[in-house]
Amino acid sequence: MSAIPVITVDGPSGSGKGVISQWLAQKLGWHLLDSGALYRLLALAAEKHSLSLSDIVRLVELAQKLDIQFDTQSAEGVITFLAGEDVSLALRTEECARNASQVAAIPEVRTALLERQRAFRQVPGLVADGRDMGTVVFPDAELKIFLTASAAERARRRHKQLNQKGISANLAALSEEIRARDERDQNRAVSPLKPAANAIILDTTHMGIDAVCQAAYTKVQELKLLTA
Repeated sequence: MSAIPVITVDGPSGSGKGVISQWLAQKLGWHLLDSGALYRLLALAAEKHSLSLSDIVRLVELAQKLDIQFDTQSAEGVITFLAGEDVSLALRTEECARNASQVAAIPEVRTALLERQRAFRQVPGLVADGRDMGTVVFPDAELKIFLTASAAERARRRHKQLNQKGISANLAALSEEIRARDERDQNRAVSPLKPAANAIILDTTHMGIDAVCQAAYTKVQELKLLTA
C-alpha cells in the first residue's frame, strides 16, 4: 500500500479543501476520499436510526457497518450515497456539520473509521481531504497541503454555497458555527486540526479557486507524482 501515492489536503471548514481535492483527483485520474463526509454520514445515519450521539458503543458499531459510496464522475460534482440513497444535500446542512464535529471528537469513532479511510488508498493514487489526513491517516503521504483562510472569509463562502443550493442561512450564525467548530477541532484530544510538520501551507483568504488549484498542481509537478 505504501507504494501507492497519496496527496493529503487538510484544513478547517470553508478553506476550499473539498473543491481543491475534487479538482486534483479528476485532474490526476486518482481516487478521492472525503473524510469529512464519513463523519457527516455517521451523524446522518445516527439520526436516521434515532441514535444518541452520546451512545459511543452503538456509534462505533454503526461506523463499522456504514454502507457508503462516492460517485466522482457526475457532472454535478461528487454524489454521496448512504445505503443506496443520495444524501449529498443532507450532508451539507449546518446541523449535519455540527453533529459531525461532535462525532469526530470521539476517540473510539475515529479509531473505528481509521482503517476504512486507509482502504481508499488504491492505484493509481489517492487524494485525501480532511483535517488529520496528513498527520494521522496518511503520515507517509508524498504531498501534504494545508489550506487555511480567515474565519470571516470562510463564513462568506459557506453562506454563498448554501444560497446557491437553495438553502437559507444566516451569515452571523454561520460565523459563530465556524468559530465553534474551529475551537472543537483544534482542541480535541485526539487528532486535533493542525498542519503536518512537512505540509505546504496555503492561505486562500485572498486567492481565487483557480489560483489555489494551480498552486497545488505545481507542487504535484515538482514532486513528479504524475509518474509515480
